[in-house]
Amino acid sequence: MRVKGSTPTRNRRKKVLKLAKGYFGSKHLLYRTANEQVMHSLRYSYIGRKQTKREMRKLWIARINAACRMHDLSYSKFMHGLKLADINVNRKMLSEIAIHDEKGFAELVEAAKKELAAAK
Repeated sequence: MRVKGSTPTRNRRKKVLKLAKGYFGSKHLLYRTANEQVMHSLRYSYIGRKQTKREMRKLWIARINAACRMHDLSYSKFMHGLKLADINVNRKMLSEIAIHDEKGFAELVEAAKKELAAAK
C-alpha cells in the first residue's frame, strides 16, 4: 500500500494558492502555475526591497546636492567638508534638514566650507 500524503500535500498547496490570491488567469487557480508565479513573486519582492533602499539613497543625495549648489558647493565637496569637520549626519537626515531647515543646512555648509579652506 502506498502513502498518498493527503493532509500535508493539501496544506502545502493551499498555502501556495493563498499566496497566489489575486493573480491573473490560471495563476491563482492551478497549483503548478500558481507555485511558479509565487516563487517568481517572492524573488521580485526580495529584489524590490533592495532596490527601494538604493532608490531612496539616490533621492537623498539628489536633494542634498541641489541644496548644496544653492550655496555654491558641490555634493562631494560638502560631504568631504563634513567629514573633515567631524560632523556625522547620515544622508537621510541631511536631506530632511535641507528641505525643512534651510538655516540649519546653511550652517552645515559653512562649517564644511571652513574645513575645506583650512585643509588647503
